[in-house]
Amino acid sequence: MLLHLSGLAKRYDATPIFEHVDLDVAAGEFVAIVGDSGVGKSTLLNCIAGLDDASAGRVLIDGVDVATRTEPQRAKLRRERLGFVFQAFHILPHLSVGDNVALPLLLLHRPDAARVDAVLASVGLAGLAGRLPQTLSGGQLQRVAIARALVHRPALILADEPTGNLDARHAQQVIDTLFAQVHHEGAACVLVTHSAHAAAQADRVLRLSADGLAPV
Repeated sequence: MLLHLSGLAKRYDATPIFEHVDLDVAAGEFVAIVGDSGVGKSTLLNCIAGLDDASAGRVLIDGVDVATRTEPQRAKLRRERLGFVFQAFHILPHLSVGDNVALPLLLLHRPDAARVDAVLASVGLAGLAGRLPQTLSGGQLQRVAIARALVHRPALILADEPTGNLDARHAQQVIDTLFAQVHHEGAACVLVTHSAHAAAQADRVLRLSADGLAPV
């Protein structure tokens, strides 16, 4: 199992955000998680990626217990195995679009200009590699962030509202690109979204509440 969550909980002081989260996601599977605003969907992704510490429970990625790893080890795991699409984009303003997307490959010492161009084209940004981020729209920046998350062919994709800033055509293009990564390259994807249309295309749809995950 590529991703295994058991009894995962997150609390702030005595206030539970979510508890009793159990989830198994296999390679080649696309899972969508929906839920009310503030229920902790983004926090759940951060706990999976080791960017935030869970209050209880376990996160295993390819059998690796994230909680037992040091921060440098977690960073290495994220660099090699994960692709994370952040709501806030986290695009580096001083780098071109192409250099932003190429960064995961450079950190892995695997530069591949053709791969960068291909993944940019897959999200509708062909020909924009030389542009600076400040010249792009919010929707274009969202797609740069998605391209960067996918360029190194991660085993696990964590996508936080990846279509939230996109019109219907580009939103579908992004979902199609995520599906291609999952079904053609054997990745697993956990998508959190408010979009019923995006969620409906997943292999499974789960609802997050304070009491855990349940099928929709």
